[in-house]
Amino acid sequence: MILAQTRTTFAFLLLAPILLASRGYQRLRLPGPEILRMLILGVFGVAASNYFYYLAVQRTTVATAVILQYTAPVWVLLYMVARGLQSPTWQRIMAVTLAIVGIMLVIGIFSAGGFRLDGLGVLAALLAAFSFAFYNVGGHSVLARYDHWMVLLWVTLAASLFWMAVNPPWKIAAAHYAGSQWLFLLVFSVVSVLAPFSFYFAGLQYLEPTRAVIVSCLEPVFSILIAALTLGERVRPLQALGVLLVLAAIVVVQSPDKKSPAAAMVEPIE
Repeated sequence: MILAQTRTTFAFLLLAPILLASRGYQRLRLPGPEILRMLILGVFGVAASNYFYYLAVQRTTVATAVILQYTAPVWVLLYMVARGLQSPTWQRIMAVTLAIVGIMLVIGIFSAGGFRLDGLGVLAALLAAFSFAFYNVGGHSVLARYDHWMVLLWVTLAASLFWMAVNPPWKIAAAHYAGSQWLFLLVFSVVSVLAPFSFYFAGLQYLEPTRAVIVSCLEPVFSILIAALTLGERVRPLQALGVLLVLAAIVVVQSPDKKSPAAAMVEPIE
């Protein structure tokens, strides 16, 4: 909880003065209905996906958590098909099939030692994926009217206010975190939110959004490799195959459809 809370709160506290100084208060104001949309996105998108992702990491492994969360594009696709906004082409059906088989391999359904998993951890990872999918669907119309930094500012504010209600400042003070711990949380916020988003948006200056999102799908690969090297998490051959299948599904589902324009996607804040 403290990881999810401080990374969004510190991100807002660092970003707000920069945008206020560069744009001014008037240019950052939003009408009432837009503020409500930002609050919903911040709570059910950013705050929820952050919390459930870290809960999944705690209960399972980085590999399981990140792969399950990165099935969000598949859930977005299923929602769009159910709403009649996209057609169920062979390409999309293949992507869903690859993702489901890959997930089954990652969580160990076909492992020789039998099927063992932490139910709460897997559920948390799926809820993180659903939250990210909601952030994609709900944020699409907002991003058509406002730039990414404006959206990031308001959703981090919404997430910060939500966490203050759930875990108020006096409870945090009662935990008596050391100065080194606060420093870690501050650096973690910069490294995991502000810095990667600034790099990602800079990349959008040179790449079209679809290509940029496909390149960002390398994140699960790096997460799993780093976890294996630094945390000693073991990736079994069947799990590795599952990772490849899920990554293939993500790339297939994000590939441009010749019959319809590519939909804009939002990068996960995780």
